[in-house]
Amino acid sequence: MTAERYEGELPMDRIVIGKGQVRLKVDRGMELDELAKSIQIQGLLEPIVVCPSEMNEEKYEVIAGQRRFLACQNLGHTTIKAMIHPRPADLTDRKALSLTENLLRTEPPRADTIDACTELFQKYGSVKLVSERTGIPERLVREYVKVARLIPELQSMVKDDGLDIKVALRAQDAASAGTGIPDPDESRKLAMELSSMSGAQQNVVVQKRLNNPDADVDEVIESAKTGAKVVQIVVTMSGAGHAALKNYAKQEGTTLDDAARSLIEHGLSSHGLSEAE
Repeated sequence: MTAERYEGELPMDRIVIGKGQVRLKVDRGMELDELAKSIQIQGLLEPIVVCPSEMNEEKYEVIAGQRRFLACQNLGHTTIKAMIHPRPADLTDRKALSLTENLLRTEPPRADTIDACTELFQKYGSVKLVSERTGIPERLVREYVKVARLIPELQSMVKDDGLDIKVALRAQDAASAGTGIPDPDESRKLAMELSSMSGAQQNVVVQKRLNNPDADVDEVIESAKTGAKVVQIVVTMSGAGHAALKNYAKQEGTTLDDAARSLIEHGLSSHGLSEAE
């Protein structure tokens, strides 16, 4: 097999990670699992780039596509679609090629992904089906389809400014108190302020506004910022319980603290014990 440019299937066991890879640290957790799921559903849409190894003439070195290679490895693939590139002169050249490839491989804009998920959800009527057809995790699809419930001002903040969808929904709930119709200016102000607060503080703002729709937004926000009625507790759990909580937080796309808080508050509410005013 020549070292000239060539594209085809290569045995996985003949490929090693190159020292010139820009992605020296790879998250082998959720992000890699999601990529593997996408490849399993859609196939590998773009080949990795390799060059002949300088250490072993029987091996090829990955110079672009490390995450795709690891994802296919996790899936148990025995071969992978690859483009063989003549070996760059030195390590610096390999790093330059890897960087260029990574810069060219940009994710689609968040707005496009949200709109596509929403359109597919309207067609299929199922978060699970959208996830299966696209490879996008259900937890993300579940969040993306909620964006359609937001007023245009908050949709723009989510799609263009990266505002967390849960924050946007909480801001809209607080701005809708009393009338059921969110005020655009209040919604924007609440969204900007809530985005820098903890989940517990956000909950204080929403609850205060829902319980007292006439309360001044600035005063409610300031009350939450000063830590009013927000108490931190330490809970000892078994290993299994902690694992279950982590799994729940992952499914909900939230933090451990936020997941624990929501479960505790739900449990209290189910027993007729609501948060004190």
